[in-house]
Amino acid sequence: MIYAFLTLVSGVASFFISNSTVVNMTAGFSVGMLIPVVDEVGKNWEQLRHIWYSLRYRNRSIRVSTSYLFRVVIDGKYLLIRGTRYPNQFQPVGGVHKVSPQGSAALSAIGVVGDDLIPVDPSSDGDIRVRVPGRKLVQFFRWFDSREGREDSPWREFQEELLASGILPAEKFPHIMHNYLRRDVDKIRYSPWADSLEILVADIYELVPNPEQQRVFRRLAQSGHPNLVWVTPSEIQRRGATPGQPQSFEVAEHAQRLL
Repeated sequence: MIYAFLTLVSGVASFFISNSTVVNMTAGFSVGMLIPVVDEVGKNWEQLRHIWYSLRYRNRSIRVSTSYLFRVVIDGKYLLIRGTRYPNQFQPVGGVHKVSPQGSAALSAIGVVGDDLIPVDPSSDGDIRVRVPGRKLVQFFRWFDSREGREDSPWREFQEELLASGILPAEKFPHIMHNYLRRDVDKIRYSPWADSLEILVADIYELVPNPEQQRVFRRLAQSGHPNLVWVTPSEIQRRGATPGQPQSFEVAEHAQRLL
């Protein structure tokens, strides 16, 4: 993009100015002004996209679901756990962010309401699966990025799915170390399942087990636990299928975010 702009500026300048030094100075100055602009746009692209959505869909309701996922890799294989709502498929450890009472008040103030697509039960109560007025989308993401009034740690789902369930010995995991990898914010789309416009958000973490925890995971991988699978990147991409073999399990689509 910058090189194309440089060529254009040079061409226009040379048409009006015969001095090559002046032409090069003009082009150089223009590019020097453009680079920080392009850099700033790149840094704030998501925010600009949400501003556009809030204008285009200002009178629509947009479903937003935010979650966090754990990448757990031992000896090149990824750990997936059997889903609770969809027991026929395996998915990453993790789940939907929770909102605090203070966060709920902040969301209510901008017209955000709960999503009724999944029945509310003790497990889903407080989930950030919400319906956001289109014109308030920027305010919603500003609140979400502030981390105020919402869950800001991946520990809860790790503890619930792997420790409280008895899959891992709690005494070996009094705490965990993890790296924050990235945030995926999907482009807005129409979801037939939700019958609405939808934006999915996912924070991706990578578990960094200590040597003793690695040994525990290796023993777990050899145990053949019925609620777990250890899969290769290829199996994740193919949703659990292996060429030339009968498919014995299904991998959730969102597991691809781990790659």
